[in-house]
Amino acid sequence: MATVKNSKGQVVAAAKQLIVGTEKHFTNVTQVTVLGSSVTPAQIVSELETLVTLRADVETSKASTKAKLASEAAQMPALRAFMSAFESVVKGAFGSSPDVLADFGITRKSPAPMTLEAKAAAAAKRASTRAARHTMGPKQKLAVVGDVTGVVVTPVRAPAPGAR
Repeated sequence: MATVKNSKGQVVAAAKQLIVGTEKHFTNVTQVTVLGSSVTPAQIVSELETLVTLRADVETSKASTKAKLASEAAQMPALRAFMSAFESVVKGAFGSSPDVLADFGITRKSPAPMTLEAKAAAAAKRASTRAARHTMGPKQKLAVVGDVTGVVVTPVRAPAPGAR
């Protein structure tokens, strides 16, 4: 009963074992029929070694890729901070020139339109703040007049010129 080879590692291990068996038991055979065509034992070994080599190359590439991903993960935060700081410098230097900012790939962000609920909340907050601080507009200030009662005003006269 043959075992099922599910993983690529199991396939490679089986290919290596087939190479060993071919080199041991098919040395005196000139042709073997595989998939309807005749091949030599050397061609069989060559095909199986190609499979093993491909898998080894993939594993090497995976290791290299993992190393590059780790390097990227380690360096990315500092590089992003540098890029953000440089964008700030560019915005500070060319903030009034949208065409120059476009050359750097920077666009100005327009504020998002306020929703109806946000507008209502802002108006209520403004009214509450004005009431708490007793602030008034110029027309409201004109309506405020003093109401003085119970005060007797005595006129002040200047002394006569020689009465001193």
